[in-house]
Amino acid sequence: MIDLARKKCEACRVGAPLATEAEIEEYMQQLPEWKIVEIDGIKRLTRTCDFNNFMEAMSFSNRIAAIAEEQNHHPSIVTEWGKVTVTWWSHIIKGIHLNDFIMAAKTDELIKKP
Repeated sequence: MIDLARKKCEACRVGAPLATEAEIEEYMQQLPEWKIVEIDGIKRLTRTCDFNNFMEAMSFSNRIAAIAEEQNHHPSIVTEWGKVTVTWWSHIIKGIHLNDFIMAAKTDELIKKP
């Protein structure tokens, strides 16, 4: 099994392959807190994280923004008082790619480090 958190995103292009059902099943084993949702016919990875207050939630959102810029792969981030919802998907191919699992794993790493 590959260590998703240690991988880097690859440039995603039109026509890049969506993750297969077998890959999704394998990768989700490393991401037990994440779920797959379908919005407008597009599968996405999502997780909501709880925090003690708005400033902790905002700090976490900013750390996600930093790794998103570093990896050139950007999520939807909804920051509220005491919680942040992060959603990863590959816009250009309208679905879930290996990059999304990599970034979900990197997000989990940030949760472990306050």
